[in-house]
Amino acid sequence: MAADTGWPGCAKSLKGVILDLCGVLYDSGEGDGTAIPGSIEAVKKLKASDLQLRFCTNETQAARDTFVAKLQRLGFDILVSEVFSPAPAAVAVLKERALRPHLLVYDGLLPEFDSVDQTNPNCVVIGDAAEKFSYQNLNEAFRVLIGLEKPVLFSLGQGRYYKETDGLNLDVGAYMKALEYACDLKAEVVGKPSPTFFQSVLNDMGLQPHEALMIGDDLVNDVGGAQRCGMKGVQVRTGKYRPSDERHSTVTADGTVDDLAQAADAILNHRH
Repeated sequence: MAADTGWPGCAKSLKGVILDLCGVLYDSGEGDGTAIPGSIEAVKKLKASDLQLRFCTNETQAARDTFVAKLQRLGFDILVSEVFSPAPAAVAVLKERALRPHLLVYDGLLPEFDSVDQTNPNCVVIGDAAEKFSYQNLNEAFRVLIGLEKPVLFSLGQGRYYKETDGLNLDVGAYMKALEYACDLKAEVVGKPSPTFFQSVLNDMGLQPHEALMIGDDLVNDVGGAQRCGMKGVQVRTGKYRPSDERHSTVTADGTVDDLAQAADAILNHRH
């Protein structure tokens, strides 16, 4: 029965599916961005099936309730409780370790950190700050880190770039590397591809890694991250997908599909 361990035969034994948001459900951009064709229907079909569905995103430009409301306006059946994003995960770590962050994040994300003491910071949290990544703001974060005896840098994801409707944009990973280099330290990544982050989603579903599948547009962070945790990972040819992903030196997706609609159909067809 070895053939059934591959894609899409593995769908038979699945109990849960985890979807990335940006590049899989929609492309961000002006206003609410745009839903990727077929994805609204695909989410409906997956939700109507016997599979558990969760959304695992490195979205850090807005608080969860804000971007979930945006997705609902686009037509998606999605609840805040089904969405796992780096900011709440980071807040939990900060409280656990009694750390006070200096935040270099997008203004829309600040409310997620309201419950955390930010006076006299003893660590830095960096997210996808977009236009807020000015020299001045990066330098301020650098000064906080370099002034600490034991500098701690948290990065909300480590993506290199993502796709908006008008093209590719630099992501938080590029700025994370700049601070790592300047301060000679290693950032702690919160979000994909951190195993702890994926594990929290699996725990919420009550599933083992082999019972779940991750679908994303980011080969390294979505697919590779999921595979390192023991899950299957499928890449969609939407969002930031590039043809060279299918010849990547270190990560090979379990399957590559044109879009979420095709992935959902393949999964559901193999469950009957």
